[in-house]
Amino acid sequence: MTVALPASSPATFEIKSANLPLVALLLKSPDLEALARDLALRFGDIPDFFDNDPLVIELSALAADERAIDFTALINLLCSYRVAPIAVRGGSPAQMDAALAVGLLPAPDARITAARTQEPQITPVQAAPPVEAPALATPPLGALVIDKPLRSGQQVYARGRDLVVLAMVNAGAEVIADGHIHVYAPLRGKAMAGARGNTDARIFALSLEPELLSIAGIYRTSDVPLPKNIWGHPTQVRLVAGPDGDKLVMEALKA
Repeated sequence: MTVALPASSPATFEIKSANLPLVALLLKSPDLEALARDLALRFGDIPDFFDNDPLVIELSALAADERAIDFTALINLLCSYRVAPIAVRGGSPAQMDAALAVGLLPAPDARITAARTQEPQITPVQAAPPVEAPALATPPLGALVIDKPLRSGQQVYARGRDLVVLAMVNAGAEVIADGHIHVYAPLRGKAMAGARGNTDARIFALSLEPELLSIAGIYRTSDVPLPKNIWGHPTQVRLVAGPDGDKLVMEALKA
């Protein structure tokens, strides 16, 4: 028997499709002590990097690993960095059962942006597109422009956009951007571009003398001296894929 339902919608609610932006933790080891050290190294000095972003835990790299994962401790560790673990995917049946037992939801359809880095990192992920016609896109943010020198201990983070610095970045200062970083002066501190996993981000400086360079988590410190034709010269830094993973490549800029 066919039943026809009324066409009118309830006055108290509506059901609509939604598109939730997530971040994903690509877990490569069940060793949470090592993970805590890596997270502290990457995000410990950027307390506002995350803003209670919902997060999915990707376990495909550990699906064949028989070691147990302490999901309660993992969730507490991630929450300390202002992310909200809500889902899990890609694990073995035992891992998925353990994750669901602590309240995580299965997310087999989550689409994770491919990351080309060589270390544990958090990268953007988009859920399945909504069925309804999308709303008008929000215009992208313009670059954050800093026109004063940055002293030791100062930090600037351009969330969701490029960063342009028109003055010196002194040793001990940090410039961070989700997009590109342009420094139209000597860069003597730390510069971290593509902070949320954008492997196409680049760093540009009129005089490259950095303590640390990083793009999408691939980094190089001053412990490894720069070539003479790069140190103190106008330079761009970018990621180049290779057989052993991505590497930072520095190229002198010519007038």
